[in-house]
Formats: sequence, structure tokens, C-alpha cells
Amino acid sequence: MGEFVRVEISEHIATIRLDRPKMNALNRQVQEEIAEAARLVDADPNTHAVIVYGGERVFAAGADIKEMAVMSYADMAVHSRTLQECFTAVARIGKPVIAAITGYALGGGCELALCADFRVAGESAKLGQPEITLGIIPGAGGTQRLPRLVGPARAKDLIFTGRHVDAAEALAIGLVDRVVPDGEVYTAALELAATFAEGPVAAVRAAKLAIDHGLETDLDTGLEIERLQFSGLFATQDAREGMTAFAEKRRPKFTGQ
Repeated sequence: MGEFVRVEISEHIATIRLDRPKMNALNRQVQEEIAEAARLVDADPNTHAVIVYGGERVFAAGADIKEMAVMSYADMAVHSRTLQECFTAVARIGKPVIAAITGYALGGGCELALCADFRVAGESAKLGQPEITLGIIPGAGGTQRLPRLVGPARAKDLIFTGRHVDAAEALAIGLVDRVVPDGEVYTAALELAATFAEGPVAAVRAAKLAIDHGLETDLDTGLEIERLQFSGLFATQDAREGMTAFAEKRRPKFTGQ
């Protein structure tokens, strides 16, 4: 659909494929194409799960430093809002999102992976937020999403030092959820996505919204978010089908309605 980002849909699974050789540097055009792809798969009723994939060689090595180097404070004050909005579009996809990580996921690439619900990494993958080595900090969500995922102390370690984390350490600290041989990353992501592909779409969306929005607020407000989402599902055909199938001791056939 875009010059550097395309969407492929098969068996209710959409793959957002980054393809900007050699390292999938995330310049402004790529950022905007990612956001457009995110909005497309979010709105597509035929898509039940999403994979973000950079190819066999690299996930995304980060922002386009040459593009950023010539930007002034005034330029970045405007662009940084668009930058965050593009990544947030991925985080707000109302379906399970899996980052299939090969090679490097650094800087903006790591921040893009943080927008996914699950991260599958190859054994030789490297992740990190090296912006501090450029005299700046993460600007696409890294200072916010990373500590929410791995805790503030570990996030500060990675952000303050800018060091790269290998797949084994990323798994140990919860930065990724599964590590597989490099050649099996996309297949493993597909297998995980397939577990959601035949599920009740509205219920999964409601669960994701309740969890994500609940984490952004206090417990009482989070419980109210949950209550409203829970109650609303009783207006869906899938809820009726699920409970009827349970009573009839058969497998439910969800339609997304």
C-alpha cells in the first residue's frame, strides 16, 4: 500500500511488512505509512490478528538519523507529536499485535516493538534504546512504554546507558515473550496469531481496551472500564453463541458480530 510499508492479509491475519533497505530506518515517510497500515488493519473486519515484521534480516534499526540531524527544535517540536501519533496508531490497534523481531530492533525500532501486545524474537536479535549516545532520549514512547513493560529500574538501565540487549536477556527481563531460532521468527509469530484468528473479535478488542486503558488510570476507574466493556459484550451475537455452545457442549462458531 505504501512505498516502504505494505499490508498482506491471509487467514484473518494481517502482516504489516516494513521494507526500506537496508535497515528499515524509520524516516517520516515510513512512520506515516506505518500509521496508515495500522488504521487499515484496525478497521478491516477480515483482520483478527496482526504481525509487524521487518523481514528476515532486520526488524528496524531505528529512526533515520540523517533526517533528524538537520532538524531544529522548532522542527522537532512539531514532528515529535506526529511521530508519537504514528506509533500510538499501532498500540491502539484493537486486535492482538505481535512484533516478529529479527536482527536489530533499536531506538524507534524497539519503540515500535513496544507497541505490540507480544514480541517474538530471533536468537540473534538485539534490542535497545541507544538514543542517549546521540545526546537525546527516546521520543516515540520508549520512556513510557518500556518502564511499564520491564519496570522503571531496568528501563532506566537501558535508556541511561543506551546498551543493546540480546534475545536471552530480553526474555529474562520481559522485554520479549518468546525466543526462537532466527529462521523461525515469522512462523512462530504466525502460529501465535493463529490462536486469536478464530476467536470472538469484539471480546478480544474489549479485553485489550480494558487492559491497556486500565493500566493508564487508577484501579476504580479501571474497574469501571472493565464493567462497561463486559456489559457491552452481552449485546453481541458472539457472546450469545459462546454461552449457548457451552451449554450445548459444543465448540462455538464466532462470526465477529
